[in-house]
Amino acid sequence: MIQRKEYFERLLGYKDKKIIKVVTGIRRCGKSTLLKLFQGYLLEQGVADNQIIAINFEDYEFEELKEPRKLYQYIKERIVPERMNYLFLDEIQNVNEFQKVVDSCFLKDNVDIYLTGSNAYLLSGELATLLSGRYVTIEMLPLSFAEFVEAKGNPDNTEQLYREYIEDSSFPYTLNLEKSQIKEYLKSIYDTVVVKDIITRKRVADVMMMESVIRFLMDNIGNQLSTKKVSDTMVSNGRNINVRTVEGFIVSFLESYIVYQAKRYDIKGKQYLKTLEKYYIVDIGLRNAMLGNTGRDIGHILENVVYLELIRRGYEVYVGKLDDVEVDFVAKNENGLKYIQVAATVREEATLQRELRPLQKIQDHYPKCILTLDNDPIADYEGIRRMNALDYLLHKVEI
Repeated sequence: MIQRKEYFERLLGYKDKKIIKVVTGIRRCGKSTLLKLFQGYLLEQGVADNQIIAINFEDYEFEELKEPRKLYQYIKERIVPERMNYLFLDEIQNVNEFQKVVDSCFLKDNVDIYLTGSNAYLLSGELATLLSGRYVTIEMLPLSFAEFVEAKGNPDNTEQLYREYIEDSSFPYTLNLEKSQIKEYLKSIYDTVVVKDIITRKRVADVMMMESVIRFLMDNIGNQLSTKKVSDTMVSNGRNINVRTVEGFIVSFLESYIVYQAKRYDIKGKQYLKTLEKYYIVDIGLRNAMLGNTGRDIGHILENVVYLELIRRGYEVYVGKLDDVEVDFVAKNENGLKYIQVAATVREEATLQRELRPLQKIQDHYPKCILTLDNDPIADYEGIRRMNALDYLLHKVEI
């Protein structure tokens, strides 16, 4: 098992706190493994077997527990009195009215609750209302580049490993597969997400249309898009689809964590804009499996990887707009902002000046940098740092 240290530490920080821990993320990103690692830790710390109640609702053994009354009775019968009990409910969205069961368990002082789900839909509606202020979300992604390098055990060959990372996959289990098996595995993940999390739940009638939209988003990572532009492109290709349908599909992709959206931020006006978002795919290998190897798009692929890394590190990430120029990322956290340009290379002077220009126009004093694949020493252009993106991904340098 790959030790997902950052996620594990976050879970550990909430242990025995009167708050529900909800781990979300795309299927097969490692949520169930994280719970197993945590259960192993509890046993090592002296927690008895009978204090751990673990149910995976994708396991047919627990099929009858998808009925909420039976689930509650099952849990209630296993709670050890006067001891802390650790309740793990994996893929909880498969249970009807699971919110009521979770709420009832939460009312007990000696139950520490951990949930996982593969769809953001579980955090909307009744759960958000019923458990408002009583749960914390840990959003999980497939392996970071640093985790991938650690798992490969070859930290001296980072450029080759980066090529493998973007050509193969960041999904943890692909490390156990032969290269020839990865594409088929990724397509099975895609099919599961599309069928279980979108088509069935949303009752999608025109599956081919929906798949055309997601392929279009995959093919246009890092490009500014509006739902109207997506719709117009589909129509020009002979598909009859309206803006509202496109919006519905995109919401489903976002809820299933297969696609991520970066909204735009007006740097001068300090306000959020409602149009021309950018979209990024959860795993470049998945994109390759669906579209064929698109390694030619090196700059946008790097941009995608950096976007996900910023999300992993807890930033809110936006596309920056400043007058007539665009900043690839405005990364925001409790410490303020960071402005980031991403480019495959800036060794040509014209390219360097093009990437510097948006950052030079920003008048505040927050950190500004350009991340590239150029294996060159860090450079400074009047406070704007240019550094190697792989060094940043491996935590060797910070913005």
